Amino acid sequence: MSRSPSERPLRTAEVARAAGVHPNTVRLYEEWGYLSPVPRTPTGYRQFSQMHVEQMRLARLALQWPYPGGKALVLDLVRSAAAGDLGTALELAYQYLAHARAERAHAEAAVEFLERWAQGHATDPSVPPLRIQEAARRLSVTPDMLRNWDRNGLLDVPRDPKSGYRMYGAAELGRVRVIRMLRQAGYSLNAILRMLLAFDAGDRANLRRALDTPRADEDVYSVADRWLSTLSEQEQRALDIIQQLAHMLAMEQERTKRRRPPRR
Repeated sequence: MSRSPSERPLRTAEVARAAGVHPNTVRLYEEWGYLSPVPRTPTGYRQFSQMHVEQMRLARLALQWPYPGGKALVLDLVRSAAAGDLGTALELAYQYLAHARAERAHAEAAVEFLERWAQGHATDPSVPPLRIQEAARRLSVTPDMLRNWDRNGLLDVPRDPKSGYRMYGAAELGRVRVIRMLRQAGYSLNAILRMLLAFDAGDRANLRRALDTPRADEDVYSVADRWLSTLSEQEQRALDIIQQLAHMLAMEQERTKRRRPPRR
């Protein structure tokens, strides 16, 4: 990485301080290829540039779980920027944004399905009560999934008084469809249970909020316990990555202008 004659080399501690990390993190990011090659003095001291600082900021911004589109996408993004290919990095950042928006759209669609069901719209009005194997086949889930949701309090399936078998009627089938769609969209079992408890208590107006807002007495185990907020944050992170890359591109453009010989 070339440096302007007026640009003072930076030490590891200075880069760490500017990026808000420990100096060891700077060394690790260099080792993992998240930074451009760092020149050294004859005595072995690293000589960082301001662009290395910006690469650190980009890596810190991008490499935070969860990863819409998969972690490989952001790793390629960060390493492309480190290799000086900011154009490819920017293209990947827009792909990241597209994945974040798609996941958010999936989550929002699941909530809309939930809200329609909560308003009393039946999903399987003409289906007779089904045993667990039949219900599982109809809903494209496994019997073990249905049993697990029952054990975890998401379902309360009535049993045939004669045979003792669980019998899934229209109400249970609709509830399972809601649970399945929310799970496929990324919501945690904790979040779904919280919402269903509110539903069973008669709250029909605030199910979206219940799905996304852990109670004060509730332990939060994963980002999926507040999935809508998490996806909104991921979309904003993608926009921040794009802004950071735009800043780096502007720096590179200015450095290129300074290197050009004056016209005669």
